[in-house]
Amino acid sequence: MVFTPDDVVQLIQVYLWPFLRVSAMMLAAPIFSASYFSVRTRIILGLAVAFLAVPLLPAKVAVDPLSAVGLLLALRELLVGLAMGFVMQLVFGAVVVAGHSIAMSMGLGFAMSVDPQNGVQVPVVSQLNVVLATLLFLAVDGHLLLLAAVIESFSVLPIGSFVHPEGMFASVVALGSQLFASALLLGLPTLTSILMINVAFGVITRAAPQLNIFAVGFPVTIIAGFLFMFLALPAFLAAMQRFLSLGLEQTLLILG
Repeated sequence: MVFTPDDVVQLIQVYLWPFLRVSAMMLAAPIFSASYFSVRTRIILGLAVAFLAVPLLPAKVAVDPLSAVGLLLALRELLVGLAMGFVMQLVFGAVVVAGHSIAMSMGLGFAMSVDPQNGVQVPVVSQLNVVLATLLFLAVDGHLLLLAAVIESFSVLPIGSFVHPEGMFASVVALGSQLFASALLLGLPTLTSILMINVAFGVITRAAPQLNIFAVGFPVTIIAGFLFMFLALPAFLAAMQRFLSLGLEQTLLILG
């Protein structure tokens, strides 16, 4: 096969815009944006998904990528992809907030570890919650559903159509406030039990001031925290599954 320069430019015009949206989503979405997911693998996967998505696009857009319209269209595709990936990242952020609240109440706020998903230091309880959320996300094929949502977004918001950034940002902010408020529900059973234990220790301290409450309270609080986390694990997984389903639904709803 012989390709002329015009044919190469036409191929770039067809495949560039889906690649930008898919790669931007992978840049912000969980699993795909992790440090262990190499950039080369991310680019190859983005090219493969874009190649498969082009025949499913409702209309082909032929715009010069080096023109002013092409640059604006590229920024628009990057914005859409980042917004879709950031929605799922909010779900994992809610899990980290819930683990941080539990760790602080248990006295494990000083025990930090590096989260491979985000590359930052988080409490060990948050790290445990992130591992559980990641395994659940992979178990329900969340990564495949996220890729399917990106493909479906080309029908919801075709390439070249007008997008309202203010509406998209408002939807993301509303979803973030809802998820971070719901993050407390993930740790509410453990937080309530630890609060009752601390109240009981306060009563014991008033009744027996000579008791070294620091030597007794920390081990009991940590053991009780892990025990109640284990007992609340089924409810945690059920709530986490609802959050993941909500996040996958919102990836398309934020596009209007």
